[in-house]
Amino acid sequence: MGIFSRFRKREASPKIEPAVPPGLLVYAIGDIHGRDDLFAALLDRVEADRERRAYDTCILILLGDLVDRGPSSDQVVERAITLPSRFDRVHHLIGNHEECMLAALTGDVRALRYFYRIGGESTIRSYLKDDEMLAQLPFEELAKAFPSAVPQSHVDYLGRGEDMVQYGDYVFVHAGVRPGMPLDRQKTSDLRWIRDEFLSDTSDHGVMVVHGHTISDDVDRSCNRIGIDTGAYASGCLTAIVLQGQTQSFLSTRDE
Repeated sequence: MGIFSRFRKREASPKIEPAVPPGLLVYAIGDIHGRDDLFAALLDRVEADRERRAYDTCILILLGDLVDRGPSSDQVVERAITLPSRFDRVHHLIGNHEECMLAALTGDVRALRYFYRIGGESTIRSYLKDDEMLAQLPFEELAKAFPSAVPQSHVDYLGRGEDMVQYGDYVFVHAGVRPGMPLDRQKTSDLRWIRDEFLSDTSDHGVMVVHGHTISDDVDRSCNRIGIDTGAYASGCLTAIVLQGQTQSFLSTRDE
């Protein structure tokens, strides 16, 4: 060995691309926010895409915020309930809007007021199906009427949601993760609500984080995260990420 060989700069190891386990085909859909029309259209695109692929198990993950803002939250939840018959495995995450809806369904007037203010008015409207009544009811009465209008199957479904799902080198959450905190010690509040601290961080989380919650004009890809909330309720663009092996691709309703 030459005297200077120990000082030679080692070649950088090639970057290892994140992957899902062999045999899995994973679709994750961003924030739907009451746009059942886009939800149905994107599911059709998912079905067409999977027909072109070879796989053992097809998994669908809904990243949360199924409800609020758009006009058809009740129909979105009803459609989501039926999805296990169409996929080998289905996960749905609890977004901050589901959290607020579940709190409003307890009859708590303060929780209902907050839910109403952040976009829940459209959800309440979709379940009550009586705009005149909604306009006349004080919040104290609405806190009783709204829970009565929501089918128990919808309440149960939303309450069964998860906060984090992992397949291979990918972790799926609604909002993001707390940088520097191990995945098994993440707080529910961060998984559902975090924004700036997560979005501005470029450190290695040990996995690639796929998330919604924060709207971007297109898929928001960074070194440690992939955001797929493309503002469906206002933009008309609902987006899904497709993962198979080390490949990533995307489907959307942008052209609908």
